[in-house]
Amino acid sequence: MSRLKNKVAVITGGNSGIGFGIAEAFNNEGAVGAIVGRNRETLNSAVAQLGDNFIAINADVTNLADMEKVFAATAEKFGKIDVVVANAGGGAVGTVATTGEADFDKAIDLNLKSVYFTVQKALPYMNDGGSIILIGSNAAHRAYANFTLYGAAKAAVIYLAKAFSSDLLDRNIRANVITPGTTDTPAFEKFVPAEQIEAVKTHFASVMPTGRIGQPADIGKTAVFLASDDSSFMLGAELLVDGGMTYLSK
Repeated sequence: MSRLKNKVAVITGGNSGIGFGIAEAFNNEGAVGAIVGRNRETLNSAVAQLGDNFIAINADVTNLADMEKVFAATAEKFGKIDVVVANAGGGAVGTVATTGEADFDKAIDLNLKSVYFTVQKALPYMNDGGSIILIGSNAAHRAYANFTLYGAAKAAVIYLAKAFSSDLLDRNIRANVITPGTTDTPAFEKFVPAEQIEAVKTHFASVMPTGRIGQPADIGKTAVFLASDDSSFMLGAELLVDGGMTYLSK
């Protein structure tokens, strides 16, 4: 399959979870490029699975100098970039009563500021007519307990897809956003004791209209569509890939 043949992509957080699902889907469709992450071990494992078409770059998306190096290195290796997936994020749990300034800044830096500057730092290295793919969350639409800042940041990310598309009309660079729901990723391990993970996943599946939680491949297939020329008439759009949770669940 070759819907992305000769396209150069950069995927932040591409070493695990949804990001790796996107990288796998891109690789299967003929793309080349870079996956970006902070964990060297998972980066090495991920790029070994992807093969020669992708390189791994160890970088922190909240560090602007790191991101400049990411895009410069990718362009030097593969040529100008066609697709940027700003996927890295997470790690923001708490309520307005419990989240102080330091945690506020950390959450916004990772889930909003990094998205904005990932795109800004990519632009000098992008081909006109390229595709920017942002990753939202259905927490932007539903007030889940303890996801106050995360949901707010993702709501802003959904808006950025519209604003970026408007800003970049003269270059025909389009930005769209994928909004996942509960997805089977290593994030469960960060918030749920190991012995409870399967029970928690079963519970989430039971309340999903589809009867199952999402898989990284579900997001990967959607990202392929947004990265390909098949979606060339889409700008500023949000694609809900959440098993119906936002609109159909009770």
